[in-house]
Amino acid sequence: MSAAPFLQARDVHAHYGQSHILHGISLAIAPGEAVGLLGRNGMGKTTLIRTLIGQLRASAGQVQVAGRDMTGQPPEKIVRLGIGYVPEGRGVFPNLSVRENLVMAARAGTRGQVDWTFERVLETFPCLAERLTNGGGQLSGGEQQMLAIGRALMTNPDLLILDEATEGLAPLVVAEIWRVISLVRRTGIASLVVDRDFRKVLANTDRALVLEKGRLVLEGASETLSADEAALHRYLGV
Repeated sequence: MSAAPFLQARDVHAHYGQSHILHGISLAIAPGEAVGLLGRNGMGKTTLIRTLIGQLRASAGQVQVAGRDMTGQPPEKIVRLGIGYVPEGRGVFPNLSVRENLVMAARAGTRGQVDWTFERVLETFPCLAERLTNGGGQLSGGEQQMLAIGRALMTNPDLLILDEATEGLAPLVVAEIWRVISLVRRTGIASLVVDRDFRKVLANTDRALVLEKGRLVLEGASETLSADEAALHRYLGV
């Protein structure tokens, strides 16, 4: 018998003002499962993430986290159920030091797990160990992204959401980010990954979903989708 989903959305709709952005999205992420979220720019990926974690209120439908109906609940209540979020644009605190950015997020997970400690994050991102007293605003873009991921891991999440984690970064830094994403997957933390490099997403996830104009138009095993060149061309323009 398959495990109950950690996160589940049922027929979710969302609006920005009068604009209807999400049209009846349903998805489920099982404990430990890595899921890719794909689509061209402007198709609703970030809006879906914001709706799942409560930053945008769903106008219809239901969002469940860890078996609880969290529809309409504020983000701070939703993420406390075990979600680590790395937003597009990183969102580090520029006036806090690297150490402070990390330590402020530290907490045990929902099952009391403390697998991701301050020391483990520094081992995973050695460059941060060299910048502990630097302000978040003094870091390079790549270092800020590593800090954002490290901060999310310090919450010891059951689900890690990464929205465009490699956007605008140098190739060597991008490779490092994907190394960490692969590492996190092997530790058993579930993930929802958005990235423009769909082939990397498909190589590092179990399943993938494709959005077009706010609708779920394709989903399946990542390995299967990676071989479906016709579908990739139709929905991702490649």
